[in-house]
Amino acid sequence: MPAVPTAPEMSTQPRPVYVIGAGPGGLAAAAALRARGVRAVVVEKSDAVGTSWRGHYDRLHLHTTRRLSGLPGLAMPRRFGRWVSRDDVVRYLEKYAEFHALEIVTGVEVTRIDPAPGGDGWLLHATGGRVLDARAVVVATGFNHTPALPDWPGRDTYAGQLLHARDYRNAVPYEGRDVLVVGVGNTGAEIAVDLAEGGAARVRLAVRTAPHIVRRSTAGWAAQRTGILVRRLPVRLVDRIGALVAKASVPDLAAYGLPRPDTGLYSRVKEGAVPVQDVGLIDAVRAGEVEPVAAVASFDGGEVVLADGTRIAPDAVIAATGYRRGLEGLVGHLDVLDERGRPRTHGTRSPAQAPGLYFTGFTNPISGMFREMALDAVKIARVLSRRLGPQVARQPFEELPDTGLRPVDPLA
Repeated sequence: MPAVPTAPEMSTQPRPVYVIGAGPGGLAAAAALRARGVRAVVVEKSDAVGTSWRGHYDRLHLHTTRRLSGLPGLAMPRRFGRWVSRDDVVRYLEKYAEFHALEIVTGVEVTRIDPAPGGDGWLLHATGGRVLDARAVVVATGFNHTPALPDWPGRDTYAGQLLHARDYRNAVPYEGRDVLVVGVGNTGAEIAVDLAEGGAARVRLAVRTAPHIVRRSTAGWAAQRTGILVRRLPVRLVDRIGALVAKASVPDLAAYGLPRPDTGLYSRVKEGAVPVQDVGLIDAVRAGEVEPVAAVASFDGGEVVLADGTRIAPDAVIAATGYRRGLEGLVGHLDVLDERGRPRTHGTRSPAQAPGLYFTGFTNPISGMFREMALDAVKIARVLSRRLGPQVARQPFEELPDTGLRPVDPLA
């Protein structure tokens, strides 16, 4: 997508705020800053916005509702339905950038961030020998940045087909084949169901830790709304509530090899593992279309050795084993990451040793990632506009008057 022309009244502002990444978090932050008259330039290494979403599997829909997933200043259109498809998310992000006239530079990757001389702002080192001078930086390179493939013994000499879930698109290439999906997060569970429905001869799902499974919606009440209500309650209380809800709404799948987890739902969330939203897994397991098996221990020639000693020889192995944030080269030298490579601060909190450096989109909350990125964007913009001083007079999203009129759908 071509870069949007710079708004004339903002182009005179020296040293803009640079936003790294043109996914939903980066676009939301840029739009919120623009609404406060702060010039924000989005730098994206690929050639279009929403690159991560473009690469997801065909079946994917948001697990959060359309009404609670819109970014600041532009709602998702009703015709997208309650659960928005991958293609419509991409379309929305494209229109969002156009609607807000965001200043986006594509095809440029920021590889390292250093403090500017004198400690006032930041220098961004980018491809092509570029050095960008920033008043502040918002890092929004994405939760799903770098595919993580475990270093299983024998992996490099495995004779079968092994791919990361990022490279899976649909079930067509696996029709009539025996497939092992590794990992029972939302991605692994949905790919397994997609394979079963798409004609794979056999689908097994390797499970290391039994997941919490929740209904995406019960009697019209979305699980996301429950996540919003309970996210600030004590962890133990939410764990108890979650256990009661699970017993009432999710059948016991222990006889099928998928027992209930022995740790609380919210305790697991605090460790970084969100529950699996059911989009067909329960029925597929009960029907024998998806077979839970033990975790992968190693590879041996053309066989996969499971943790219980079982040896299987699937035609293909799809590793839904998650992603790394991939921030080490960018900011690892600034002592702002924890031992797992995640930002120590998030949202409006800037590291004490790195003032003016902000991170958004690096958590996976049960209240919905899009929703939290939207809230973060407005808050970051408010903090930055106060910190940077007077800017071009504009009206921030949260202070727009309620006219009672419905906005025209710009995607129509």
